[in-house]
Amino acid sequence: MSIRRADSLGGKAAIVGIGATEFSKDSGRSELKLAVEAVRAALDDAGLTPADVDGLVTFTMDTSPEITVAQAAGIGELSFFSRIHYGGGAACATVQQAALAVASGIADVVVCYRAFNERSGRRFGSGVQRREPTAEGAALGWNLPYGLLTPASWVAMAAQRYLHAYGLDPEVFGHVAVVDRLHAARNPAAYFYGKPITLADHAASRWIVEPLRLLDCCQETDGGQALVVTSLERARDLPRPPAVVVAAAQGAGRSQEQMTSFYRDGLTGLPETAVVARQLWRSSGLSPADIDVGILYDHFTPFVLMQLEEFGFCGPGEGGAFVAADALPLNTHGGQLGEAYLHGMNGIAEAVRQIRGTSVNQVAGAARSLVTAGTGVPTSGLVIGADG
Repeated sequence: MSIRRADSLGGKAAIVGIGATEFSKDSGRSELKLAVEAVRAALDDAGLTPADVDGLVTFTMDTSPEITVAQAAGIGELSFFSRIHYGGGAACATVQQAALAVASGIADVVVCYRAFNERSGRRFGSGVQRREPTAEGAALGWNLPYGLLTPASWVAMAAQRYLHAYGLDPEVFGHVAVVDRLHAARNPAAYFYGKPITLADHAASRWIVEPLRLLDCCQETDGGQALVVTSLERARDLPRPPAVVVAAAQGAGRSQEQMTSFYRDGLTGLPETAVVARQLWRSSGLSPADIDVGILYDHFTPFVLMQLEEFGFCGPGEGGAFVAADALPLNTHGGQLGEAYLHGMNGIAEAVRQIRGTSVNQVAGAARSLVTAGTGVPTSGLVIGADG
């Protein structure tokens, strides 16, 4: 794939199975057990068995190695295994890696998974506590002494500049929180099921790091999610309607760091997302007008607005008004703000449900879903579509 021309991956692979554990604040079991439960659930959903699997993909941050998951899940020999770096930015890239393996014949059935006890175990929101010396860690070293210790503090820098540049108030971020929680309130699998919020609730929630309030920040979750990818040809013989990988892309911008890219020319956009957007539109031949559902990574509300702008759904500074106008069905599972924080993998599952027509917040006639991964870091994205 090149950032200068269309690639040929689209239409060669499909997601045929999705499976998850319950989403909780204290799972009471190991991350390996969560991973295996999710993998088995996804295979059951696909109508496949562990013996059919010959590939596994996960995150570098996952504590359950591919060979260990294979052993614990009853999977035999593997011809492909891979890990993607940069936290939540890896989510859609796991499916891209699986699709590449299937399209090239390296593997026939690849399972992507992510499992963690992110609430009862290591809580990312607690910030940087201990870190082995690395080259990428040097970038953090310029910011930590000034109190920028947590993901919220890193995002707050860009969010503050965004508000200043476009003459907006922090309440503009509340539109994302309200929409996500509205959908979560109707989703029995969501942690905030039955608990919608209003803009007034958002404005009344406590400051975390100005201009971010509590309800601008995603929750912390224990759980696991898995996805099964195979060729489109094989997918058509399986029980569920295939969710076709129409396009997949990764992206890193110039002067890219992990969450602290403060020395770029500007802080009001997401250049890594722009790379992904250009490649998805170029390779799929689609545009924002062709998308029926947007599943946008929502670890923090300001970056949802910037993603909408980078993908061309609206102009710079117009993301809040776009969400308020309900111009695109957004995060119909409740997102990470409302359903669960699974590093974006649960969002891919929701995109599949929309294509299948089985979402609890189903969009009538949904044929194409845009899915994004973590922003502020090197990231990834997918366009998932119906067969034919």
